[in-house]
Amino acid sequence: MIKSSNIIRVLIVDDSPFIRKVLHDIFDSDPEIKVVGVAKNGREALDIAALVKPDVITLDIEMPVMNGLDCLKRLLKQGEYAVIMISAVTTEGAKATIEALNIGAVDFITKPSNIFQISTEEKRKELIQKVKIAKEAGLINLSKKADIKKKQFIGTKAPTIEKIIAIGTSTGGPRALQRVIPFLPGDLPAAVVVVQHMPQGFTRSLASRLNDISEMTVKEAEDKELMKAGFVYIAPGDRHLLLTKRGNDIILRLDESSPVSGHRPSFDKTLFSMSKIGKKNIVGVIMTGMGTDGSKGLKVLKEKAGIRIIAQDEQSCIVYGMPRTAIEMGIVDKVVPLEQIPVAILNYMGVRDNGHEPVS
Repeated sequence: MIKSSNIIRVLIVDDSPFIRKVLHDIFDSDPEIKVVGVAKNGREALDIAALVKPDVITLDIEMPVMNGLDCLKRLLKQGEYAVIMISAVTTEGAKATIEALNIGAVDFITKPSNIFQISTEEKRKELIQKVKIAKEAGLINLSKKADIKKKQFIGTKAPTIEKIIAIGTSTGGPRALQRVIPFLPGDLPAAVVVVQHMPQGFTRSLASRLNDISEMTVKEAEDKELMKAGFVYIAPGDRHLLLTKRGNDIILRLDESSPVSGHRPSFDKTLFSMSKIGKKNIVGVIMTGMGTDGSKGLKVLKEKAGIRIIAQDEQSCIVYGMPRTAIEMGIVDKVVPLEQIPVAILNYMGVRDNGHEPVS
């Protein structure tokens, strides 16, 4: 963990003088944060970071001289910095952001299409909150890029869904999912639903990245889509993902109703819908993230369907909030490090993996 201190030292890296000034003013408004440097490109950021040794760096993705991705790779080799990416809400920006999270960025913040909106009270609160979370993040979990196997599945999908695997995650989730989804076999007789707290536009890039390295087919969920075995469905940003029953089939629905506890998509909302379809063969997985989303829904499913629940342990979480809440409620069956979540899932599926016996 980063050593705690009273003041969080921040380096701002952005090629826009306006953005640098707005971020400086935002951080200056909080007594627990001190801006110790500003840089206008990646190369300058490397020199200043080495000199001032910040706790947290806000790093723009698109910059001249050296872009954010190249700078991030060098920063993580240079020192133990918690890096938050500043990303444009574009297809290319989303793709680069997912790559940055894979490399080792703690989190990201989106730039509004109108840059003047970055100084709103909502953005101010988001920036300050994410800087404070980043300061406390366990950098040991981010120091090495995940060693992910390549997609090699050439078999056939299972004909029917025997189980549903429901995964909920938030801060740290995009990187953590790359330690789970690629290690599930393509012929698994199950469908997976993933609720990752993320803005609109970014979940599609996340699904594409995971699909490239997984045996299961990973995609952003579509409205009125038939759920199939061997598929992973990611809730689109800014839409709730609901499961409904049509005869013997399970149909996915996208819902634009109000956020639940500040989240849309909400893991609780997905789980509540699952409690109404009458399926009992469900494995719930609650992973790294801030807040309590998912615990209420998992509790309902535990009571109604007797589902098995896996929680990520504290040591491997970027933020322990979501798993901790479920554990403290006494509904979790197994607490494991991130790397052991795929084995735990397969065990509850009744599948032996690498010599592990199925869990009874």
